[in-house]
This record gives sequence, C-alpha cells and structure tokens, in this order.
Amino acid sequence: MTAVAAPERLRRPRIARRRSPLARREGRLFHLFALPWLIGFIFFTGGPIVASLVISFTKWELLSAPEWVGLGNYRELLADANFLIAVKNTVYFGAGSAICGVIFNFVLALMLNLKVRGQGIFRTIIYLPSVLSGIATALLWVNVLHPDYGLVNHLLGLVGIQGPGWLLDKNWAIPGLIMMSVWTTGNAMVIFLAGLQGVPTQLYEVAELDGAGWWGRFWHVTVPMVSPIIFFNLIVAFIGSLQAYSLILFMTDGGPDNATLVLGLYVYRYAFQYFQMGYASTIAWALFFMIIVFTAIQFAVARRWVHYENK
Repeated sequence: MTAVAAPERLRRPRIARRRSPLARREGRLFHLFALPWLIGFIFFTGGPIVASLVISFTKWELLSAPEWVGLGNYRELLADANFLIAVKNTVYFGAGSAICGVIFNFVLALMLNLKVRGQGIFRTIIYLPSVLSGIATALLWVNVLHPDYGLVNHLLGLVGIQGPGWLLDKNWAIPGLIMMSVWTTGNAMVIFLAGLQGVPTQLYEVAELDGAGWWGRFWHVTVPMVSPIIFFNLIVAFIGSLQAYSLILFMTDGGPDNATLVLGLYVYRYAFQYFQMGYASTIAWALFFMIIVFTAIQFAVARRWVHYENK
C-alpha cells in the first residue's frame, strides 16, 4: 500500500508570527489604559461580590464577629414567609414595569419620529423626567397618587370613575409604583428613537407597493426591524425593576401590609435596619439567581420573535 500524502498545508511547519514593534506598543498601551478599570473592578465590584457570597454563609450581625453557619441562612430563607411575599411582589413589579415601560416608550418614540415642527422641543420635554432626582420623583408621585387631592384621581373623577387609594391600598399600590416607573424611563425612548431612524426607508416603500397599509408597514417592517432593540430594552428594564428599592422605600416603605415589599427593600432592611449582614447577603444572592433565571428564560423565548438583519 502506498501512503497517502498529507495535504501541503498540514506538512508545512508552523512559523511563529513575530509581532511588530508597533503592535507590541499598542498592546502595552491597551493594558495600561485598561488597568485603572481592572483595578477598580477588582476592589470595588469583583471583591465585594465574592465577599458577599462568603458572608451569605455566615451569621454576622455587624457588631459581632461572623459565625459560619453554612447553608443555614438559605434554609431559613426558604421558610421565610416574608421572603416569598417579596419574591411575588418583585416579579409583579418587575414584569409590569418592564412591559408597560417598553410599550410606553416605543409609542413615544414612534410619535417623536414624526416630522413635525418643534420636534426637538417635544423630545427635550418628554426626556426631562428621566433626569430628575429620585427623591423629587418620589415626592411628586406621592402627591400625584394621593387618594384625596391627587391628579390621577382628579382626572378619573372627571369621567365619573371613583379613584382607588393607590399607595394606601394594598391592591393598587404596585400598579401605582408601575405608573411612576413608566413615567421616568426616557432613556429607553431615546434608544427606540435611534433604532427607528435606522430602519431603511426602502422597506416601507416596498411594503407600500405591495399594498400594505400603515398597520401592515408597522407590524411587518417596523416591529421586526427594531425587535432587537425591543428585546434589549425589555431585558434592561426588567433587571433594573427587579433591583428597585430606593423610590419604593421613600414612597411606601414596603406597605401597606407588605404589599410593596420587594427583594431590594428586603435586603436594605436586614442590612441597614436589622444589621444582619449574613442574612441580607443571602437575600441578595437569591435576587441575583432570580435575575439570572428570568434573563435566561427571556433569551430562550427571544429566539422566536427577535429578528436580526444578518440572520
């Protein structure tokens, strides 16, 4: 038998590529400029993350030495009735805030993408709520949602509807918080606006030639072309809503009757009111794993409705 000759490219010896002095210099500059961020990440982000994981396995009341309890905090957490309430409220608020916020900002972006006089002024006015400080926003919405003299109930009264107690009613407290969160999501509107301006006009022209009306052009051209942006805003809004606690702390402090107790607020209570750092770290890691699970589900479902130009 005659041996089969190996392909030429397999028989060639590998020649180590020598980097040019310019490439080596650029590499050193890259590491030099990345070093401050890397140091900051290790000491101010990565380090605390690892430390909180270790602390979650301890009983540490801040004023005393940590005591290793292993999985004790996690077992206690699963039996904690308030934790289950906080999980339900967190998912409720997170899903409602993310979905309503994406729809609201998408509609605003569609309106602001129209060619009208004073377009820049309208865009600036609508974006302003997102630059207000958190406390100012919370104080504003406490008054807007007041059951007696609030603007929302006043407008409902004009059409003959008796407004609820909103933040004072356990059935309407989270919907009130969702309205507040939707009002402050101007950043997503800017991203949507940029995406809409990137949709090729030729696609609309072709759809119009095929007889598509305004709804057909919107549903079969606009939505598929900006679906990656919809998905991005949905992911970011959902993750941000799951971590929310500061405005809720100021507006309701988890009430009434734990109706607005979310995991972020639960972490704050155990860390800075009860000084139980070990249990607070356990709750924080439970929130982290919940975010990972919901984000993975969203990525799995996105394969069915998110369309990319290069695929």
